[in-house]
Amino acid sequence: MIDVLHMLAGLIVLAEALNKLERTNPIAPELTQRERVTESLKALAWLSLALGAGGALAAPVLLLCGVQSMPTPLLRLEHPTLSETAVLLGFAVLIVRTRVKEG
Repeated sequence: MIDVLHMLAGLIVLAEALNKLERTNPIAPELTQRERVTESLKALAWLSLALGAGGALAAPVLLLCGVQSMPTPLLRLEHPTLSETAVLLGFAVLIVRTRVKEG
């Protein structure tokens, strides 16, 4: 059950992160230095969320396909823990709440 919940939350976060990342433009010419730093940090945050959510989707699928984990932290394939799922689900709920609030 945690795997399914983790993948569903990952899908929601990945979709929103890619949507927001597409709208972020830290190299726009009309930005002030402060706005450029803010946009860069925003892009970094959405990129990090997209990478994490992509991993949340890929790991269970790769495990089901029989792919073995490599001995490196970047290629660790394990089932998600409750804490990882809770964090990802928290982001997903905030995203859904914002979308419902916007109408």
